[in-house]
Amino acid sequence: MTGTYIQPIAPIGGSLAWSALVAGLPLLTMLVLLAVFRLKSHTAAAVAVLVALVVATAGYGMPVGSAVSAGLEGAVFGLFPIMWTVLNAVWVYRLTVESGHFDVLTRAFARISPDHRILTIVIAFLFGALLEAVAGFGTPIVVATVVLIGAGLPPVRAAAASLLANSVVTPLGVMGTPILTMSRVSEIPVDEIGPVVARQVCLLAVFVPLVLVAVVGGRRGVRETWPVALVVGVAFASAQFLCASYLTVGLSNIAGAAAGLVALLVVLKVWRPGPDATPARGETRIHDTRRRTVEAFAPYALIVVVFLVSRLGPVESFLSNATFSFGWPGLDVTGADGRVPTAETFTLNLLTAPGSLVFVAALLSVVVLGVAAGDALRCLVAAVVQLRWSFATVTAVLALAYVMNLSGQTTTIGQFLAGAGAAFALLSPLLGWLGVLVTGSNTASNAMFGSLQVSAAQQAGLDPTVLVAGNMAGGTAGTPIALQNLALVSSVQGLSGRDGLLMRRLWPISVAMVVVLAVLVWLQTTAVLSWMLP
Repeated sequence: MTGTYIQPIAPIGGSLAWSALVAGLPLLTMLVLLAVFRLKSHTAAAVAVLVALVVATAGYGMPVGSAVSAGLEGAVFGLFPIMWTVLNAVWVYRLTVESGHFDVLTRAFARISPDHRILTIVIAFLFGALLEAVAGFGTPIVVATVVLIGAGLPPVRAAAASLLANSVVTPLGVMGTPILTMSRVSEIPVDEIGPVVARQVCLLAVFVPLVLVAVVGGRRGVRETWPVALVVGVAFASAQFLCASYLTVGLSNIAGAAAGLVALLVVLKVWRPGPDATPARGETRIHDTRRRTVEAFAPYALIVVVFLVSRLGPVESFLSNATFSFGWPGLDVTGADGRVPTAETFTLNLLTAPGSLVFVAALLSVVVLGVAAGDALRCLVAAVVQLRWSFATVTAVLALAYVMNLSGQTTTIGQFLAGAGAAFALLSPLLGWLGVLVTGSNTASNAMFGSLQVSAAQQAGLDPTVLVAGNMAGGTAGTPIALQNLALVSSVQGLSGRDGLLMRRLWPISVAMVVVLAVLVWLQTTAVLSWMLP
């Protein structure tokens, strides 16, 4: 590479509009390949990377070596820390399955109430949040659907409830992976994004249990169970908010699930809903000892303990000794604003990365669950195999994001969209909604649109943190009707070919959610609700 590459704003004939159109080709390519041609995510992302490289070199004049180097850095970041976190979280889940404790955990939740409306809140919402914290990528949706069908819920209702319940937990799921990704591409610290996301998503979380009850029990279900649904929603949202705002985003869903479960048990001690027309059935006749039940919850408790210990001053200082930063080879870029992008520097935080902390918790779980070393290793290999296409997708999407960001393509699009002025705040959640709708992943949506949100916000004079959080919040509304999620749930017995029916039932709710979020985000950028922000 020769000399410093300076990002141009309008390289196509000096026209911002034409330049934005060309800069948007990689994103448009990926969206069309996913939504129209129904290609796999990793294939669509790989093609989009090639388009981005062509635009960067031919359209923006970025040296080929620099463009390729930018893509490689994005791919490496996708592997560490992003997929490193996901891999170890899924390993914990597989260890519980291998040891038989996952079934124990499922039965423990199922015993809470024979009422299928309450059981839907417990399994789809609370248990689903717990699974999202350590597995993600559609696992909670499929597992919750299977358990609810086994408990006697009609397949379509079970699937609809599981898809909706997964919405508000995805931005804070998989040990905070979506926020970690957004932080990297937006160059905004995790500790600044997390509290704002919480101030948007947690408001929806309050009402999700009520929506679930309506889906499985209709108006009668809401009328007879609204007190417990509302209490669980408030408890879950409060704990999720406090954890994301003042502790760590990685534990937010675990905290929410724990608080919601405690609140539910307390309410059921003093109040019971009206008789359920279709009581649940299931494997609750199997008796699990108290020790087995405690062991089943142990991996999640260990994750919490390890994260808390890692934040103690002396421990955090010690772990930070294994953090290394270096300039990424082959990159010498200056932004259009004259600043050097932070993406030029790669940080390798070997011991403080969320994935490393989950790895420690996984090793402790091997001992607590009594899993043999050979079986634990087999579970790890199985997790790698399970995630092989996720590895490909995430690395490709991050490569796409880095090429577009470092070449200046996202800055061009951002400047063009900034022409909407303050009204762009209304569009912010819609971009996140669209990203999740076509990719099925809040993480991928953040990688695609994170930098664009920042660029547009800066040009429009808006707070970038509010808009990147809005992107993530909007993604929650896209989760129930995401093409990938519908395909996953249609693989469950009794749901083959029902993805179209699910789409028709859920899209009005999805649209209503994103409209509410769009108005909320817009108001947070004005004096009306700016007081909500930290």
